Amino acid sequence: MKKIDLIVGARPNFIKAFPVYNALENTGKFDLRLINTGQHYDENMADIFFRQLKMKQPDIDLMVGSGTHAEQTGKIMTVIEKVFMQNKPDLVMVFGDVNSTVATALSASKLHIPVAHIEAGLRSFDRNMPEEINRVLTDQISDLLFITSPEAKDNLLKEGKKESQIFFVGNTMIDSLVRFEEFFDGERFQKKYNLKKKEFILVTIHRPSNVDDPQKFNDLIHSLNQISEKHPIIWPVHPRTKKMINTNKVILKPDVYTTDPIGYLEFMGLQKNAKMIITDSGGVQEESTYFNVPCLTLRENTERPITISNGSNKLVGVDYSKLSEFVMQAINTKNINYNIPDLWDGKASKRLVKIISNKFKNY
Repeated sequence: MKKIDLIVGARPNFIKAFPVYNALENTGKFDLRLINTGQHYDENMADIFFRQLKMKQPDIDLMVGSGTHAEQTGKIMTVIEKVFMQNKPDLVMVFGDVNSTVATALSASKLHIPVAHIEAGLRSFDRNMPEEINRVLTDQISDLLFITSPEAKDNLLKEGKKESQIFFVGNTMIDSLVRFEEFFDGERFQKKYNLKKKEFILVTIHRPSNVDDPQKFNDLIHSLNQISEKHPIIWPVHPRTKKMINTNKVILKPDVYTTDPIGYLEFMGLQKNAKMIITDSGGVQEESTYFNVPCLTLRENTERPITISNGSNKLVGVDYSKLSEFVMQAINTKNINYNIPDLWDGKASKRLVKIISNKFKNY
């Protein structure tokens, strides 16, 4: 029986990996190990997924924790290499674009273990983003490249990858949305703040470009306070952002309701019920497109352009003085039904596993 290791480490990885693990397990053909690097170690950022989604606990938990990009990547490479050497898998599967992704791919590649990258080929073309470096490097050393949208294939071909390595299967993250949508429930938070469906704005902000500079961060807070005077805000605060709020002694207006990071099912419920979303997250751009909820992305670029061309997403940059104006434009644009991209249908993992099963004899 062929051995496959699936590597998770940060919040988005769990959602992308869960349906793939299940689809692989259902074939009965593979010996699977789920390995958690522990890149996200906050209970609400990681452990809660295994409880809420009833995903099996990791077979191995590396518990690397936080650090600089170099420290974290180095820690993961050091410990996961030992795991691979002790019980060498036939294939390693990595997800997304976090430090766990590139560190694992590097370690596996140096041990001549084939690597499959799920969510390959996405490009923002902004090398100032650490995630962009992770994406490019992971794709270069991966053997099998599973893509979520057609433009990813063009990116990979331009970078010298072979067409025979690239497979358009759809978005495994959407598989989780389809599977669990009936359980999505943000009502506890809506009742807590006395907010009804489609009457609030959901905010998620964590990227260094938005939170690390004190003056920029204060400008952002000013804009959010201004928006909240007309539209109440629910804001699950990322640990990085919370640190900046506390350090800068930020004052938020009464209708900006902040919480600690919340569970997947609750957060998806809030996304689905929001009037609109303000974010700098990659995954939220995709989720909001699936939910048909207008999304304003606080970035100058995105590695997910299909959420703009086909979906509900709009790039608004980081000039926060214009944010209130963009909010009004989005709210006043009513009754638009956005398109869900091709193969975002809840069946991506099944297509992926079929390809793995057919290809495995070549490795």
